[in-house]
Amino acid sequence: MGIKQTNMDDVTEVIIRTSKNEIVITNAEVICVDMQGSKSYQVSGTEETRALGSVSAVTSFPNEDIELVMSQTGCEREKAIQALEATDGQPAEAILKIMTG
Repeated sequence: MGIKQTNMDDVTEVIIRTSKNEIVITNAEVICVDMQGSKSYQVSGTEETRALGSVSAVTSFPNEDIELVMSQTGCEREKAIQALEATDGQPAEAILKIMTG
């Protein structure tokens, strides 16, 4: 019938942006269904709604990486997230940045 279904690996977050807010789905599992060239996506995960342009605690970093940085450096969650952002999500580099900064 020309239907192909594939899991999309390594998806951490999906954002659906409307004119009024954003629906953020973390720990996302995404399945792509291709029916004769027409693609649709099935998304499941933890949902949060936030206002457009708002700063949120939702990150695209795995919680395990954030907790690893926190446990190795003794820093607060926000500082661990900032270090991960500055090092493109590399936990080892984030730990070094905090410890040498």
